[in-house]
Amino acid sequence: QVQLVESGGGSVQAGGSLRLSCAASGITYSAYCMGWFRQAPGKEREGVAHMNPFGRTTYGDSVKGRFAISKDNAKNTLYLQMNSLKPEDTAMYYCAAVSWGLGGCGQYKHWGQGTQVTVSS
Repeated sequence: QVQLVESGGGSVQAGGSLRLSCAASGITYSAYCMGWFRQAPGKEREGVAHMNPFGRTTYGDSVKGRFAISKDNAKNTLYLQMNSLKPEDTAMYYCAAVSWGLGGCGQYKHWGQGTQVTVSS
């Protein structure tokens, strides 16, 4: 059974930093595409950052240059370093995973429960 557990959320002032973690069981990060998403109240879910099994990363336009996704395969843990946080970054943050297939990274299949990030001005 796949389980993803996020941690590291909290409240921070604008300009501050947080690092989110996503610990996985039931999957091996080295064979999975991993991603971070967020959803604010009343808004659609937004892709924040993605990493394929080979370490290639992509970012949403709103977080480029401020956020960094990384992983530790030995610990089966995914990270999201968030710097220069803004009030508009306030949202529930989720990690997600899908196995790498012939077509690459497909639709995310496994999701965590989320961790709340609140940025005050």
